[in-house]
Amino acid sequence: MRNILTAALLLSCTSLFAQKADTSDGKFYSQSSATRALKIDAAVTTSHEVTIKGQRVPYKVTAGSLPVWDDDGKTIAGVFYTYFERTGVADQPSRPLVFSFNGGPGTASVWMQIGYTGPRVLKIDDEGYPVQPYGLKDNPHSILDVADIVYVDPVNTGFSRTAGKDVQGAKFFGVNQDIEYLAEWINTFVTRYKRWASPKYLVGESYGTTRVSGLALELMNSQWIYVNGVVLVSPTELGIERNGPAEAALRLPYYAATAWYHKALASDLQAKDLTAMLPEVETFTIKEYLPALAEGGFISDAKKKEIAAKVARYSGLPEKVVLQNNLDISTNLFWKELLRDRGYTVGRLDSRYLGIDRRDGGERVDFNAELTSWLHSFTPAINMYLREELKYKTDLKYYMFGPVFPWDNNGNRTGENLRQAMAQNPFLHVLFQSGYYDGACDYFNAKYSMWQLDPSGKLKDRLSWEGYRSGHMMYLRKDDLATSNEHLREFILKSIPKAGQPAKY
Repeated sequence: MRNILTAALLLSCTSLFAQKADTSDGKFYSQSSATRALKIDAAVTTSHEVTIKGQRVPYKVTAGSLPVWDDDGKTIAGVFYTYFERTGVADQPSRPLVFSFNGGPGTASVWMQIGYTGPRVLKIDDEGYPVQPYGLKDNPHSILDVADIVYVDPVNTGFSRTAGKDVQGAKFFGVNQDIEYLAEWINTFVTRYKRWASPKYLVGESYGTTRVSGLALELMNSQWIYVNGVVLVSPTELGIERNGPAEAALRLPYYAATAWYHKALASDLQAKDLTAMLPEVETFTIKEYLPALAEGGFISDAKKKEIAAKVARYSGLPEKVVLQNNLDISTNLFWKELLRDRGYTVGRLDSRYLGIDRRDGGERVDFNAELTSWLHSFTPAINMYLREELKYKTDLKYYMFGPVFPWDNNGNRTGENLRQAMAQNPFLHVLFQSGYYDGACDYFNAKYSMWQLDPSGKLKDRLSWEGYRSGHMMYLRKDDLATSNEHLREFILKSIPKAGQPAKY
């Protein structure tokens, strides 16, 4: 989730190594330990089990933090993580290991941890809406049966913090700074937990896709860690330029999907299934809409009206609105305009969600309906889970969105970083996952990124894309939770080379 940045807040921290679990709240919260400072080198481990795809899976969870050091070996931060490890397996070190990141920048790993791949998920309804009482339930689709998972909270997200007020946020808060220190941290984790032999995977959601795309190359070049797979969940643009006509045109298939969901299209389009209707829109977008936008103000009046009629037909908007905006419909206007006559707005990250504004007029929505809904269910659940089930005792506030502003976006070449990593590592595969109703990181832009990632076309057999009938967090919909996890499971197993297979072209 992009562009949710707040003012920086740096908290001082203390160091404690290998603290053991104490299930007695009274003992854990002693006078000496009651603090809002992170224990930078500490962990607590608990044991559990879950049934996944009908199979009993015992596992342990280590919740804690590991240090980040500067070039002089001084501790400058502690990064909080939750490490899910299947127990009772014969060859633990060679099991696949997944590092999972969310986005923002500035948001914790909570979303995929208790919404997607972990063994415990939110109690929500089948479409992802909050229910009370809040809580968690077992996830029968978790990938923990085939891979161990580490959920990582970058500095100033979740419980992660800097090591003191004198530590500058600029060391962490930027595209390349973020990638550099997290690669170093992953090296520490792999060493501490003896996972050098494991096939390794990076999963990122939203801005997390920018992060893991850069990490794929940084881990290789600076840490000599080679990953087998990168999964991009609701990917950003990855530094791949698309300003002007391309930026405007690529939104249309998402508009069409949203309009179809809300039954705002013409009857002949509405009669088709979503995935049967969208190819028509995609073809128009590439072959007619994009060239028309490229003509700018020199397009003929007749052609402009012809294109406007088709854009209106596919977007569900009035033709007059399309013409008033010179064929270029912003996302803000679309979210406000589509259901204006019904008195609703649609969500940014998931346009299935409806909002109610102070007034129907205007060109921007008052709030993001989906994000408000998600925070409603995720915030109580993650605090209950970490503090009660996993026994991690702290007075720290868990940052759903933490203070990482200002964020340095300069030098974002993460798409090219990923291409280089794929070119240099024949074992590296990449999977894109997108929700059709995501308006922040829309599905057609994800396809475009995949197409543009490797202009040579020589890597396309290791690139794949999957779409789901939900939004940014496609896994919140019950049907998509099962399908998307199965796609991950298949991706992981497929990208592990056979024993003795050489990494060569």
